[in-house]
Amino acid sequence: MNELIKNIRDKALDFLLPDGFYFSHKGHCTCCDQDVTFQSYNSWLRDSFRCSNCLSVPRERALMLIIELYYPAWRSFDIHESSPSQSGASLKLQNSARNYVPSQYFPDKPFGTMVGDFQNQDLENQTFPDESFDLVVTQDVMEHLYDPGKAFAEIARTLKKGGAHIFTVPLIRRNKPTEIWAVKGEDNNPVFLKTPEWHENPVDPNGSAVTMHWGFDIVDFIREKSGLETTIEYIDNLDYGIRAELIEVVVSQKSV
Repeated sequence: MNELIKNIRDKALDFLLPDGFYFSHKGHCTCCDQDVTFQSYNSWLRDSFRCSNCLSVPRERALMLIIELYYPAWRSFDIHESSPSQSGASLKLQNSARNYVPSQYFPDKPFGTMVGDFQNQDLENQTFPDESFDLVVTQDVMEHLYDPGKAFAEIARTLKKGGAHIFTVPLIRRNKPTEIWAVKGEDNNPVFLKTPEWHENPVDPNGSAVTMHWGFDIVDFIREKSGLETTIEYIDNLDYGIRAELIEVVVSQKSV
């Protein structure tokens, strides 16, 4: 009987912990502002180390902590977030900012119009007037653009003086030069220059093609294309549930 129970237990653990990994830590979540337990059942913490209350992941909590540190009065700001989720940092910004404008990319709809609850915007060709926002936020978006230089320039145009683009993006190349991963084909579909790679898209079940593998040289790229001065912030703080791979937050500021 003991052997049977052991076999059942081992099979249950194999199902719950497919790679034999479990980690938890008590702390404070910057997304839901609650004391929680952060838990992961997978060694890839970036997508798996979740808040027990709001289910946010480390990059979201890092983003919110950086926003709070740089702009503690953000709740009174005009904020544009491109391609938000409906949880974590996006939900906090939506519920707490004075004027929060969420946008998504619907290429078959007129840009500048509302599609459901979202403004339809192409980051590379935005319809917003100059100096519309105090903050622009993107979370894992800038690795999916065919012309990121144009997008950074457009973001700079829409920022008020003293404002910032605060964003997460996987800096997987780190100290190596950034690589273009895919270009736009004649049919507007991606032509991959490397191994095809796709990420989830909240409004497109087909996902989003990865077009860029960024390195730390993104700082120079942003300055050249937009004039924004950029800092890469790295936080490793378990008490805020911020520990994972590729956890950097990028802050690009427009001069006053």
